Amino acid sequence: MSTVKTRGSLIVLSGFAGVGKGTVLKSLFETQEGYAYSVSATTRQPRPGEVDGVHYFFVSKERFEEMIRDDELLEHASYVGNYYGTPRAYVEQKLDEGFDVILEIEVQGALKIKEKVPEAVLIYMLPPSADILYERLKGRGTETDEVIGRRMKKAAQEAESVEQYDYMVVNDDADECAARLHALIRSQRQRIRSSLTFIRKLAKELANMSEKER
Repeated sequence: MSTVKTRGSLIVLSGFAGVGKGTVLKSLFETQEGYAYSVSATTRQPRPGEVDGVHYFFVSKERFEEMIRDDELLEHASYVGNYYGTPRAYVEQKLDEGFDVILEIEVQGALKIKEKVPEAVLIYMLPPSADILYERLKGRGTETDEVIGRRMKKAAQEAESVEQYDYMVVNDDADECAARLHALIRSQRQRIRSSLTFIRKLAKELANMSEKER
């Protein structure tokens, strides 16, 4: 039995700080196959244990600026004196191989990617309530009340941008949220543009058969 060859989907996942994106993605990658995590390029130096091509693509400032000029990045930003960006070639390679590529990024970068890749699927992860988000931030035990307050204020501002996303998922339980996220992402394979190779092959076969019947 032949299978339909489909191109993977580019999934852009955003969410408030403390909503649990990392935990949900860890569950998704541990329980499901067919996913690739987008590897960013950066000009910062590798930290102990980081591997080039796995955690980041570590490049020089000159090389990164060349990538910007040559439109080799889907999006990029500067943070604390270093560049960070999403290499287009790596993402395209994984998509062509049939992987669903997940890029975890903030709102501004997500909207930039949507401009360059209209078929990208934007998903926003939300907490069940503001109280639970606060409890999760507090439960980290790593931030002062002042920092938590700033994060809650930023979340309130970001909430206004959620309407620009395609879908939302609520993280009430990490494993259940991962399962819902998986179902949502897999549903994208039924989109016409994800199955163009199969559709064009079928159209050609139908045309050939019609010629034989003449």
